[in-house]
Amino acid sequence: MTSETQKTPDWFWRAIETEPEKNAIEVREAKINFSSWSRQGPGLLFVHGHNAHAGWWDFIAPFFKDQYRVVANDLSGMGDSDHRDSYDCDTYIEELIRVVEFNELGKDTIIVAHSFGGIIAVKAFAAFPDRFKGLVLLDSGVKHPDDQKSFEPPRSGRQKIYPNAEIAASRFRLQPPQQCENQYILDHIARNSVEYVDGGFTWKFDDEHLERMKSIDNLEEDFRGIKTKCSLIYGEKSQSFSEKSAGHMKDLLPHLEVIKLEGAQHHLFLDQPISFVEKLKDQLSAWR
Repeated sequence: MTSETQKTPDWFWRAIETEPEKNAIEVREAKINFSSWSRQGPGLLFVHGHNAHAGWWDFIAPFFKDQYRVVANDLSGMGDSDHRDSYDCDTYIEELIRVVEFNELGKDTIIVAHSFGGIIAVKAFAAFPDRFKGLVLLDSGVKHPDDQKSFEPPRSGRQKIYPNAEIAASRFRLQPPQQCENQYILDHIARNSVEYVDGGFTWKFDDEHLERMKSIDNLEEDFRGIKTKCSLIYGEKSQSFSEKSAGHMKDLLPHLEVIKLEGAQHHLFLDQPISFVEKLKDQLSAWR
């Protein structure tokens, strides 16, 4: 699928060749999958967005493995984790805490969370205010009232089945919709986002997740209550998160550090991966 005119950079090959150790634990009768790239240093947990999975960090996490104990989880209903009859914040918080504890990530752990994962992370920080050192939100958080209307993935009760993995991967699209110039990244994610089921191949997420997810309440209050270090990295060109929302979050939480990633949209670490790594490294170094 990669364009013949676009050469996959060497840094990307080096990153994805650094394969993580994969494991799983049981949380509330569901298997929760996670990947780990290193077992020394302070904890660094990456949390993916809606309908994504730990593999979205395959080309990001290796940049941090020499200094951090790096882990990325699959939220239930996504990736290689089990699906549930219903989903709620308390269960997702328990999943995060159990993954953190299993991997022996200490109180010096920093969570880096994108989009939907950022909402879950904010709720986790409210429930366990002394458990983590800091939170880095990626195009995520409490939107300005003028920006509350946002894209919702189409609701579908029918699972899409494709005859083979290649056709399934070719149908991969980012949600919310956006262009991404780094087709080699999209190809990698797409290949790792399909699985075999009876009758063919389908996506690694619960297509009824939105219907089964209970409402998320008191997000603004929980965000205001964060006492740890906290920063927001948002995409300059994001259609999901505006500069106005970034300013609104700063008003709600004055110690929030706000970083704009130039040239990036909502899926900012796909759009500008190297710039993103540099910004995140700078932020983490400032907090050490």
